Amino acid sequence: METSPDPDAAAARSKDHLKAAADDFKTAASAKADEIRRAAEKKADELKAAAENRAREFQGAAETAWSDARSKAKYWQSEGEAYVRENPARAILMALGAGFLLGLLLRK
Repeated sequence: METSPDPDAAAARSKDHLKAAADDFKTAASAKADEIRRAAEKKADELKAAAENRAREFQGAAETAWSDARSKAKYWQSEGEAYVRENPARAILMALGAGFLLGLLLRK
């Protein structure tokens, strides 16, 4: 005689097996997604820290350059003032000559 299993029962077992496999896959995919997210967050934090360090370095370099430029400008200003005080006539003639040349250049 025939001893084949009940087709409805076999289908139900197969359905349950597929559902369990899908649940296992979903759990594994979720765990992998969480792992990738954590790795991405860690890398983003590392890159952010590196960018902040570089920004601080650039800020320090910019502050140094600005300070140097200000001190040079103050030095040139004081030197120019001292020259004008020592040689007023020559300074006026030089300013008139420079103004005349600029006028000629900008006229065209």
